[in-house]
Amino acid sequence: MNRRRFCQSSLAAAVAAALPATRSFAALLRPLTQVASDISAITGDGAEVTLKQTAVQELANGLRGNLLLPGSEAYESARRIMNPTIDKHPALIVQAAGPADVMDAVNFAGQENLLVAVKCGGHSAPGKSTCDKGMMIDLSLLRSVRVDPIARTATVAGGSLLGELDHEAMAHGLVTTAGTVSHTGVGGLTLGGGFGRIARKYGLSLDNVRSLDIITADGQFRRASADENPELYWGLRGGGGNFGVVTSFEFQLHPMDRNVLSATFIFPMSEAKSVLRFMGEYAANAPDEMHVGGGVVANQGEDPIVVIGIVYCGQHNKAEALLAPIRTAGTVVMESIRVVDYVGLQKSGDTDDPRANGSYMKTGFIGGITSKLADDIVDTFESHPDRSTLVVFQQSGGAIGRIAADATAFAHRDSGYNMLSIIDWPMGTDASQHVKYIKEQWKSLEPHVNGFYANDLFLESQDDIDKNYRGNFPRLLALKNKYDPTNLFRLNTNVRPTA
Repeated sequence: MNRRRFCQSSLAAAVAAALPATRSFAALLRPLTQVASDISAITGDGAEVTLKQTAVQELANGLRGNLLLPGSEAYESARRIMNPTIDKHPALIVQAAGPADVMDAVNFAGQENLLVAVKCGGHSAPGKSTCDKGMMIDLSLLRSVRVDPIARTATVAGGSLLGELDHEAMAHGLVTTAGTVSHTGVGGLTLGGGFGRIARKYGLSLDNVRSLDIITADGQFRRASADENPELYWGLRGGGGNFGVVTSFEFQLHPMDRNVLSATFIFPMSEAKSVLRFMGEYAANAPDEMHVGGGVVANQGEDPIVVIGIVYCGQHNKAEALLAPIRTAGTVVMESIRVVDYVGLQKSGDTDDPRANGSYMKTGFIGGITSKLADDIVDTFESHPDRSTLVVFQQSGGAIGRIAADATAFAHRDSGYNMLSIIDWPMGTDASQHVKYIKEQWKSLEPHVNGFYANDLFLESQDDIDKNYRGNFPRLLALKNKYDPTNLFRLNTNVRPTA
C-alpha cells in the first residue's frame, strides 16, 4: 500500500471508530442538502413548473458548493440583497464554489427553462440579482484576487468584491477603476460600466478588462479577449449579464501613489443654484487626475446643504492651486482637505447596516450642469425629517470620453456626469410617499438626461432599454441571438433575443 492510500484508509478508519454505530464514514460524504420533495418554480416567462426531487437532488450531489432551499438559515442569508425593500424568495439557490458549479447550475436552469438571477455583491438597486420562484446563482463563494505585479494584471474571481481587488492591487502600488463602495460585486459593476474615483484617469472598469471567462447560456465555458471570441469580448464590456455568468476577470493595473487627496467643501442651501452652476463650469476644466462630485444633500433630520467633493490622484504639490477657485463658489461653511489612503477612501462609503434603510433612485447621464438644471434641482428639492434626499453627480469625461462609443458595448462616452436622485428611509415606515416624491421630482430632471446607466436602471419599457444601447444595439442583439437565444439571462438591462 502506498503512503497516500495508507493515510487515507487510516484516517477513514479513525473517523469511523469515533462515530456512533448508527453512523458511518460514508454518511459524512452525503450532500449537505437533502431534497425532500418536488419543488414548485417558474420559468423565465412566468409559467409554473415542477422540479422533480430526484433531479434537484442530483444537482445538489454534483456541486462542490451548496444547494440552498427555503427553510434554512443559509438560504435566508443568501437570498437577501442590499436593498431591503426587495424581499424575494428563489425556489432554489446554487452557491457556486467554482466554474464547474456554475456550469451545472446553468445547464439545470436551461433544461428546466427556469427564471435565473445572478448575485455577486447584491448591489443591484432594481433587484435584478434575485427573483421569486426561480434559481439564484450566488457567487459569494467564488472570491479570490491574484495580482501579477510584473505584468501589472489582476485575475479576479467572478464573485469577488471591489475592496478585495483594491486591497491586493494597492499592496503592489497598483490600481484599476473599481467603483466607490468596497462591498460592491466586481461582476455587475464591470459588465455594465464601472465608474469610480479614478475613472477619469484610467477609464471605466470595463475599459481595463483584458479577458473574461464566462459560462454562456448553453452551459459552455468560453474565454473572451481581443484575440479569443473578440465579438463576445466587445459585448461583455457594457452588455451587462445578458450572455452568461462571468467566473473570472483579468484587469489591467496601473501604478498609482497609495496616498490621494480628498477635499470636501460645504455651502449653504441658500446658495445652491449658484454653487451648482460653479461646479459645472469648474468640473468641465478639471484635469484627468481629478474627480469632481457632490450635489444637494439633506440627511435625515438635518438641514439641506450643497457639497463639492474632490478626489485628486495627481501630484499633491499642485493641489492647492487647483482647489483654490472652489472657495470663490460661495460661502464655505465647512472645508476639509486631507491626504488619505486610497483603499481606506474606497471603504468610506460602505454601509455597516445596509438593510436598515429602504431606498429608491432615478439616474441618468447629463452633458453638464447647466443653469436650467441647477434651477430645476433646487426648485424641486425637498427635505423631510423622516428620510434622506440627495441629488448628486458622479463625474465622467477624461479618459472615459476619449474612447469611441462603439469600441465597447458601453455607448455613453459623451456624458459629463451620471446624475442620481436618491431617497432612503428607515425600514418599517411607509415607502410609497418617498417613491412618489422621487418619481414626481424626476419629471422635472429627466428632460436634461440623455441616456441611463445600465447598472442603476429602473426602466420598464423594452423600447427605452433598446434605445439606451444606442448604435451598439444591433451588435448586442446579434450576440444575444447567438449566445442566449432563449433569454435565459433576462434579469438585467435586457437585450431581448429575436432568434
